[in-house]
Amino acid sequence: MPNSRRIRVPYFSQWESAGLTSAVVAEGERALLGDPLWQRSGAASVGEYARWANNLCGMACLKMILGARGEDHPTLDLAKACAAYGGYVVNEAEASIRGLIYAPFVSFVEQRFGLRAEVKTGVATAALPSVLDEWDFFIASVNPGIRWPEREPSSKGGHLVLVTAATAETIRFNNPSGHAPATQADVELLPGVFDGFFANRGIAVSL
Repeated sequence: MPNSRRIRVPYFSQWESAGLTSAVVAEGERALLGDPLWQRSGAASVGEYARWANNLCGMACLKMILGARGEDHPTLDLAKACAAYGGYVVNEAEASIRGLIYAPFVSFVEQRFGLRAEVKTGVATAALPSVLDEWDFFIASVNPGIRWPEREPSSKGGHLVLVTAATAETIRFNNPSGHAPATQADVELLPGVFDGFFANRGIAVSL
């Protein structure tokens, strides 16, 4: 399924241990506190890592994009830098994190990494091939249940995946919270199935 530009994209999970998704779904932050690889995230403590990790799907997508040009950045370093641009709203008193906020993220990646990026809304699934003809990637808002495409989601959006190619027959993407290898890298779904999860918005990015 060729894209107009086929770029080799490494896979990164939003958790440092990519196999943790099922445990995180079942146990939440407690599972992240047991991640033996947490220090790779760039967090100062395992608590800081666990507090951020559920919000890092967008940064995992960015890490994959930057990885496509040979760069490797700790995921939490990216998140904190993005927060300085307003891409996350961090309330230390309530230990809450809100984001990813799209417009500040665009400013962040353009100014910090020289990427070209644009917020897109009202994007029909059928239009994704055209988007990917113009742009290298599309960070798409989907329901996190897309890891189980056979299940009908209750809503659309709430999670971000990196769409790397699209045709009228299939959508290919990397899912930062896939629960098994087949649902993580180079996942391919029929457009009609993808559409059930897709919130018709996201961020187009080019290197």
